[in-house]
Amino acid sequence: MRGKQQNNQLKLAFESTTEVKPEVGLIEGTETLTAESKPESQAANERMMEKILERENLKRALKRVKQNKGAGGVDGMEVDELGPYLKQHWPQLREALENGTYKPQPVRRAEIPKSGGGKRNLGIPTVVDRFIQQAILQVLQEEWDPTFSKYSYGFRPGRSAHQAISQAQEYINAGYGIVVDIDLEKFFDRVNHDILMSRVARRVSDKRVLKLIRAYLNSGILEDGLVSPTYEGTPQGGPLSPLLSNLMLDDLDRELEQRGHRFVRYADDCNIYVRSERAGERVMEGIKRFLGRRLRLKVNEQKSAVGKPSKRKFLGYSYTSEKTVRRRIALQSVERFKERVRELTKRGRTVQAVVQDLTLYLRGWVGYYGQTEWKGQLRDLDGWVRRRMRLYIWRAWKRPKRRYRLLRRGGIQPRQAWRVVHFGPWRASRSQALSIILPNAYFRQLGLYSISQ
Repeated sequence: MRGKQQNNQLKLAFESTTEVKPEVGLIEGTETLTAESKPESQAANERMMEKILERENLKRALKRVKQNKGAGGVDGMEVDELGPYLKQHWPQLREALENGTYKPQPVRRAEIPKSGGGKRNLGIPTVVDRFIQQAILQVLQEEWDPTFSKYSYGFRPGRSAHQAISQAQEYINAGYGIVVDIDLEKFFDRVNHDILMSRVARRVSDKRVLKLIRAYLNSGILEDGLVSPTYEGTPQGGPLSPLLSNLMLDDLDRELEQRGHRFVRYADDCNIYVRSERAGERVMEGIKRFLGRRLRLKVNEQKSAVGKPSKRKFLGYSYTSEKTVRRRIALQSVERFKERVRELTKRGRTVQAVVQDLTLYLRGWVGYYGQTEWKGQLRDLDGWVRRRMRLYIWRAWKRPKRRYRLLRRGGIQPRQAWRVVHFGPWRASRSQALSIILPNAYFRQLGLYSISQ
């Protein structure tokens, strides 16, 4: 009930500042044109800020920011505080946005581990700036997304990594058995602001919107109590960053299409499929030159290569080398899975707590990697997870006498029980004796999720 009242109050706050202004011609979100007005599309583009500030767009943005949750920015405001803040301050915020005088706050620096090792830098905007960015995103994405390449899949409505993986598989089955695997070096940290803004300016005429986007790019980063200016990059963590990255790399997509290449791009991860290694090497060199000259971007030499798809990884998957190619979970993804399960099955917690956390992870993991066409991988990993659980329980029993007593109680013969007690922990977890007293049914009763089913 409280949330409903708050939404009604915010609705009134948004409505109270949408009165008709003669110079804008905006009435309840519709545009009025005179005979002397500019063409509708151009005039609307020059009044894009008014479209961004329409009540329905703002309500959608507020809802999305609340759904996404996330940590607070440099001002310490949390997402659940955004509604009351807007209720009180929205008229002033709106006026600043309409006048082109709004100044975003710096983003807060945060680091998260990358799947392939190392750290990924995030720039976390304040919740107010996330709200404004989301409102901008919704308008720009509606106009820009239909113009992007159909072979671009990352951060786009109605498109997914699985679609990109399937498209790559189609190329391979069509005889394009060599992949030019291109990874851009620190792409989100090194986007040139002038080049990016020139692409934005081709599509946006409203100078207030252009100024605001530039202000977000240059807002600076707060780290260790000091604000550092930002001269390049689109910090990951804000709603606008993915769309701007797709706009920047649309030049690459168009170049690849013009050259007639078969390619798939997901954010800064691009795979081009050719018939021979010689052709692949030639394409790699040509794309490096194009990226450097046109976009001032650099290819990551360590992560990029020309090779067979069975030896490369794309969005966590690789492909078999059979006549009819099947997608499978890449070896690197399998190792990361095992590493995470090992972390979740460390000693020091109850079995129930471990099962609960492990099940949560397994459900999310199989939601993505369950698309493998090599189902034996899921069966093998499922068995490996149960073995880790047996190891966890075996270690929890600690003393040899207790282990022996529990094995005997489970029906294991004395001689076999005595032998297993003297096994190393990992060998014991694979023993027939432990499988008998801790069967698969036992883990199902505990609620452990099975990724092979």
